[in-house]
Amino acid sequence: MAHQAGGQRSVPRPGPETPEVRAYLEDYAVLLHAVPFPSLVVDRRWDVLLANTAFRTLFRDVEPHPTAMPGDNFLRFVLFHPDAATVLGEHESSWCLPMLAHFAKTVERHGHDHGLQAIRRDIAQDPIMEAAYRQGLPHWLRAVGEQAAEHDGAVRPLRHPDPRWGVTDCRLVVETTRVLEDMDCVRLTLVLRETPRTPAGHRRRRRAASHLSVVPAGD
Repeated sequence: MAHQAGGQRSVPRPGPETPEVRAYLEDYAVLLHAVPFPSLVVDRRWDVLLANTAFRTLFRDVEPHPTAMPGDNFLRFVLFHPDAATVLGEHESSWCLPMLAHFAKTVERHGHDHGLQAIRRDIAQDPIMEAAYRQGLPHWLRAVGEQAAEHDGAVRPLRHPDPRWGVTDCRLVVETTRVLEDMDCVRLTLVLRETPRTPAGHRRRRRAASHLSVVPAGD
């Protein structure tokens, strides 16, 4: 379970860090909590080390899931949680495919990582995600270009449960520090945009399709 930054100091996820690093992360959690936008610290597996109150609020209506809660592993949430599309607008093209592309690059660099291998096995066991990974992702990258898979600076749609935000966009800002970089971690902040977004079509409640639209149904 991820350790969230809330009203009290959160305790970072246990690990092999030195006492100095743990103290740094405890103070960093306080900084994270002061940020008004959803913000989280993840490692290369997208395990969530820290997340703030605004992040919890964004996903407060998500139903429990044994392996894909947003505060545990954000990649698993995007790929496997049936409620992901209720919060992440244009779920397939704006969230799922860019994160699959990022995951594929990470696997190329760190194929020995057991956590990444476990996620890859879960993708292979999900027919929708395996088709997206093997067929849809290469097609999508050829169509939109490699830059579409970059997270930092990307503007992506959200459906915030707070009616003050509602259907809107967020700009992703990816940052790191020397200590976080040494841990192979980054901080991801979803900067909410104040101008409400016009919904595109009806609200999609859960992932129910038998295939992703980027993958031909007959394949």
